[in-house]
Amino acid sequence: MTRGIRTFGDPVLRCKAVNVERFDEELRGLVEDLIESMHASSGVGLAAEQIGDTRAVCVIDVPAEADRNPDDGRRENPDVTMPLVLVNPVITGSGEDTVRAEEGCLSFPEIYAPVDRAYEVTVSYADTDGEPCSLALKGLVARAAQHEIDHLNGVLLVDRISPVKRAALSGKLKRLRQQTRSAAAGA
Repeated sequence: MTRGIRTFGDPVLRCKAVNVERFDEELRGLVEDLIESMHASSGVGLAAEQIGDTRAVCVIDVPAEADRNPDDGRRENPDVTMPLVLVNPVITGSGEDTVRAEEGCLSFPEIYAPVDRAYEVTVSYADTDGEPCSLALKGLVARAAQHEIDHLNGVLLVDRISPVKRAALSGKLKRLRQQTRSAAAGA
């Protein structure tokens, strides 16, 4: 089921996610809702908070054509099956190289800003059956994982941008926050 995406100003986006303890059909239903909602919004990642659920779950679906090394055009993560489902994810390691790139967020529609992220990360997580897993990720998939895990920790895009960019976006952010609060009051 497609669920509405929560936008900046919604308090649930600042919640720290609660680790999943029950790996059951309800969890698998949440994952299906996350994937469907992400695809309906043309996103490459979505965290549970973004649809109003505070469980530590996120999904990533980077198209193969976007998972390419800019230098040689080869796939960065050829062995990673998409969509990638991360339950209780934790970044357990990161490479020293960082990349600054324009980043957007479904909770900040039409707002983009340059964000520095590690080019490579290692993520430990559970799958939907509760089995422990670990993956080394690169490029856009690594960026998406860092972004979604930030959401699970209550950290938002606006927290990762420079003060100058935040000031430049202040009008848009204020309008978005007001729209979000107005919509919540009218609900």
